[in-house]
Amino acid sequence: MIKEIRLSVSPEQNADLDQVKKQIFNKLSAREKEDLVEIKLMKRSIDARSRSIKFNLVFQVFIGEPVPELLALPENNVSSSNEVHIVGFGPAGMFAALQCIELGLKPVIFERGKKVRDRRRDLVAIIRDGEVDADSNYCFGEGGAGTYSDGKLYTRSKKRGDVNKVMEWLVRFGADEKILVDAHPHIGTNKLPKIIENIRAFILEKGGEIHFESKMTDLFIEDKRLMGIEVNGKQIKVGKLILATGHSARDIFEILAKRNVPLEAKSFALGVRIEHAQNLIDQIQYKGKLSGELLPPASYSLVSQVEGRGVFSFCMCPGGIIAPCATENGEVVTNGWSPSKRNNPYSNSGIVVQIFPEDFEGNNPFRCLDFQKEIERKCFDFGGKDQKVPAQRMIDFIENKKSKDLPECSYSRGVVSANLNEIFPDFVAKRLRKGLKDFGKKKTGYLTNEAILVAPESRTSSPVKIPRDRETFMHPEVEGLFPCAEGAGYAGGIVSAAVDGINCVNAGR
Repeated sequence: MIKEIRLSVSPEQNADLDQVKKQIFNKLSAREKEDLVEIKLMKRSIDARSRSIKFNLVFQVFIGEPVPELLALPENNVSSSNEVHIVGFGPAGMFAALQCIELGLKPVIFERGKKVRDRRRDLVAIIRDGEVDADSNYCFGEGGAGTYSDGKLYTRSKKRGDVNKVMEWLVRFGADEKILVDAHPHIGTNKLPKIIENIRAFILEKGGEIHFESKMTDLFIEDKRLMGIEVNGKQIKVGKLILATGHSARDIFEILAKRNVPLEAKSFALGVRIEHAQNLIDQIQYKGKLSGELLPPASYSLVSQVEGRGVFSFCMCPGGIIAPCATENGEVVTNGWSPSKRNNPYSNSGIVVQIFPEDFEGNNPFRCLDFQKEIERKCFDFGGKDQKVPAQRMIDFIENKKSKDLPECSYSRGVVSANLNEIFPDFVAKRLRKGLKDFGKKKTGYLTNEAILVAPESRTSSPVKIPRDRETFMHPEVEGLFPCAEGAGYAGGIVSAAVDGINCVNAGR
């Protein structure tokens, strides 16, 4: 028998779960105590809506039956098995490879970037010199964009596939078991590289192949069937290709267009990354209390409807840092990340506006992408180039005036005062201004001139969609091509991308 028990406890009680379990034990019958196997915490979330902050806990009491073990990793050796080719070794590519092994297929992976540890040198070059390696940066390389920009594991895509498999396999590879419990699980940029290295080692041990610094530069189609790809100038025969290249691989869209593979413009979101002092966000969210041993650094989620479209927070990073995430020189892009302890003095979050294909004339599938590029290049120029970013105090932005000076900011390349209203078109800027006012009404203290806005937050999702069949996951006009995850327009984060990688393999087996 399994009993489910839901409790609402104080932060002090949450810090001593052994005592909570003892109280649960004392309420069991004598027979239940005799047959008890384990009292296990299954889910935990924070309720900070009132001044009395509570942790909502869900326990399962296993009586007379064992606690289920974590999902086992695949055991097949696939070194001599049929091959499935995968382009991209972010979460979609990694979990597609793991699923191949589970099904007895050999994954052969091509990743344009470097191994996860080697990427660090190129990130240092961006931070120190403002020089961007187009194939090795915050977006490209082993582990994908999420590796050095936080490792958040929260997803709403619970119905799209086996989320539990993704989470339990991550624990098998070294993630803390808390990710199976917490409502908003998070690994942290400092811990993700080791987990990714463990996944790589496992794939190789089971007979898979991983080729780094191997960039797909073309693909070949005959009679609507994929025949092969070109990698680093070498042609490779391919039967099934999982294209998991991420939302920033713009050259992949160009290759597909050159080969007359139909593409579609796709909505995305664009705006700014806003940074507050973390203790201010704590005070707002925790009703005057600060984070510490009993409470984690506070996060927030905000949304408003402004003139027919959403303005919302995106990728909120408590105790975080704003990072330079451009994928080529001549543009600037911002994103945020947090270490596992989330113990930096600032919080940051994207605040973005929905952008639709209908906002632009014509039917060019690249029209949203072209707009994204335009804003990133404009911000590069306004920031004085060299990967500095244009910035403005929050109230100054709302009042449409350039800031005379700027507060401290975690963005390492530096900030340059600019009126961001002159960068964004009016249909974006006015909605950002109104959205921020709405957020200030919802969260007293949020609207402050001590908060800094940096621009742009532009890589929220792919602005181009690669069509695929809902049942087969294959491109409707190219047999053997499986567009996958964020880069194809079908996922929105680490877990949903991993799930989509698994689904693509299952559909194409």
